[in-house]
Amino acid sequence: MAFSKSSSDRSTVPYRPANKERRRNIHLRQLREKEAEKRKERFRRKKEEDKNPALREARRAKNVPITIDKKRVWDDVGSDEENILGLSVDVERLKRRKVEEEEEAQNLEGLEDKDGNEWEDEEAAEEDDDRDSMLDEDSEAEDLEDLEDDAIPSKAKAKKATEPTEESERTRHTSPSGSTTSTKFDLVPEALSTKFPTLFTAPTEPKVLITTSINSTLHDEARLLTTLFPNSTYIRRTEHRYGHKYSVREIAKFAANRDYTTVMVMMEDQKVPCGLTVVHLPEGPTFHFSISNWMEGKKLPGHGNPTNHHPELILNNFRTPLGMLTAQLFRTLFPVSPELQGRQVVTLHNQRDYIFVRRHRYVFRDKRKTEKSVIGTDGKPVQGVEEIRAGLQELGPRLTLKLRRVDKGIQRASGQEWEWKAHSERVRTRFGM
Repeated sequence: MAFSKSSSDRSTVPYRPANKERRRNIHLRQLREKEAEKRKERFRRKKEEDKNPALREARRAKNVPITIDKKRVWDDVGSDEENILGLSVDVERLKRRKVEEEEEAQNLEGLEDKDGNEWEDEEAAEEDDDRDSMLDEDSEAEDLEDLEDDAIPSKAKAKKATEPTEESERTRHTSPSGSTTSTKFDLVPEALSTKFPTLFTAPTEPKVLITTSINSTLHDEARLLTTLFPNSTYIRRTEHRYGHKYSVREIAKFAANRDYTTVMVMMEDQKVPCGLTVVHLPEGPTFHFSISNWMEGKKLPGHGNPTNHHPELILNNFRTPLGMLTAQLFRTLFPVSPELQGRQVVTLHNQRDYIFVRRHRYVFRDKRKTEKSVIGTDGKPVQGVEEIRAGLQELGPRLTLKLRRVDKGIQRASGQEWEWKAHSERVRTRFGM
């Protein structure tokens, strides 16, 4: 015996029509109804928030997106004297913890000294009381009042010394730098700067030698790098059948004798750039990067043509000791004083251990009526630039780098300070830079 559903049941219970067009129409109608409900709810909420702006601020404070960077976990390290190059350590938090420990130690020493002085004062006061036993009660009462008056300010001073001031509290409890905040080189651990003294010495005028792997075809791509890095020269590797194949170590020695500061070697895979080796002269270290998403400037939509001006440099989101070391390497590749009249800027943005390299030309212009003001990290318009906007034009080339290895000297034979390990990216909340 077969049972069939009534028309009323079909109207209340969802069912799957046999006709494909009917299923499609039902699906589109459901989407339109959902979007209409969402739109109606948004306009209702907008009217309420216009009447009461506090509701909008409360909603924005509550609806903060939780990204992978906010879920990022850090390794617990005691001090910056340990070998922390391969650990995920926030340098700013490490510095803040060290400052807090030093301040606590100073406060404890100050309290101990003050307690000792108060104890000595009390003993001296008791001896004076014994000697002046012939004084009347009124003078003793006055002396006791004077001692209490002197002790009260000392206790207040001790309490004030233990409590953090407004400036120290602001220094200690600042939030870690976000993904778009420039790298703070004043937080570099001392152990890192002593381990790589040639990188962290006083900056000099860079002089870069760019070449390719043996028998490479990436001559045009290598010449593009000479426009990206100032004071750079491209020299082709020999292609002669009977010519001597110079190694990277021999090339580095040749360049160091001619006052070059860096040697860059571009690697090739199927006529596409796949790697970049950067040797800091004269004795290393050597950084090995992989290259992906290479795109020349002429292939970018609406691109501009670069000039010979020295660009400004922006290094973003390098927060760990390994990130600081990598950022310092790129810092040595650009002159200290940029030529601002060229209005060119090179940005190296670290996001999840991938370094995005971009070059733009910027211009400041008046804000149009249809544009919004620049919004800060607190969600409010930035004061002083309400009527100013910045326009950007990408110049190229565009590429993405990923650090694979850091050698102590030149090439692998010198030993490794750090090396990328396979399957290390399975933990999506832990990053190296």
